[in-house]
Amino acid sequence: MNRTGAVRLAAVALLATGVASALSVPAIANPAAPYGATSSDTESYPAELLQAVQRDLGLNAEQARVRLASDARSGELAAKARDAVGDAFAGAWIDRTTGALTVGVTDGARIDAVRATGANAKVVAFSHRQLDGAKAALDGIAAPPAVTGWHVDDVTNAVVVEVNRHTRDAAADRFLATARSLSPAVRVDEVDASPTPLHDTRGGDAYYIGSGSRCSVGFAVTNGFVTAGHCGKSGATTTGFNRVSQGTFRGSSFPGNDYAWVATNANWTSRPWVNRYNGTNVTVKGSTEAAVGASICRSGSTTNWRCGTVQAKNSTVNYPQGSVSGLTRTNACAEPGDSGGSWVAGTGFGQAQGVTSGGSGNCSSGGTTYFQPVNEILRAYSLTLTTG
Repeated sequence: MNRTGAVRLAAVALLATGVASALSVPAIANPAAPYGATSSDTESYPAELLQAVQRDLGLNAEQARVRLASDARSGELAAKARDAVGDAFAGAWIDRTTGALTVGVTDGARIDAVRATGANAKVVAFSHRQLDGAKAALDGIAAPPAVTGWHVDDVTNAVVVEVNRHTRDAAADRFLATARSLSPAVRVDEVDASPTPLHDTRGGDAYYIGSGSRCSVGFAVTNGFVTAGHCGKSGATTTGFNRVSQGTFRGSSFPGNDYAWVATNANWTSRPWVNRYNGTNVTVKGSTEAAVGASICRSGSTTNWRCGTVQAKNSTVNYPQGSVSGLTRTNACAEPGDSGGSWVAGTGFGQAQGVTSGGSGNCSSGGTTYFQPVNEILRAYSLTLTTG
């Protein structure tokens, strides 16, 4: 993604300043009603995985199994529907009640093409290309601190601009007026907090940068791992969770992006694992992207294993150091030190999704957390994900 138009922001954020930094706000098989299926239609999942999903999504064991199986197929179904409708595509999302995938289209004549893929169809006003265009225009405008970010919302067919209700001022109102003038698809939502980067070699494990600031490993790659860019600059050295000499940042991008990779030394071996923090690991098998509405879990060295759902993709978030675009928004919680940690989804949560960037709230009251998609990181540095 081209980041040259990334917006600079002055807002409250935290980079790693200590061992435990404090957080300031930085295809559906049965599309008719897959959540109405029974556990006999699903695969077997580890008990620990089901327990985490039940806890964080408010489901019982049967519902969790059905939900996971349904969500794992939705990404493939969305891709098929997008190919089927072309420029009329206007996003795709999972219905939280039925689990069915709905695909937005701007041309009613394309409804049958969507249904032929097994998804539901809804006619909306703006195509995904129009929404992405309006969002890209916003990425080129300097935003004041009170404007916390913006993203394409498939469900409401809008570009949502968020502003902190407690710090909203004249500068924010001018930005919002400009945003509205760009497209009738722009909607303004007020929020209660502003995001900041989260601070804090198996995915989710702690590692330390320089004299002691802490972040979390994202995913193992050949001879190293990927993590968040705000955790360290190129050339910075790292030690592992056990304080053994570990590696060196060979690439880092923040703001604009929030990704980095660390080349590890002979003390470390790349494993296809993500720490579930209960004595077991998730085995990473690939990096197929989950759909909006899918269940997703993350691992980090502060709050361990937490789950939620994907709320939006291609979000721009304004941090004090500048804006970061192309992030995925979730309602899973995170706290400082979780930065850089793993996000997984799909069958058995074996599909790598991204690395923790930042967010607002915490794991006591809940919050919003953003991650940098992993496939972009792999492409940027020509890395190969370690899979098993």
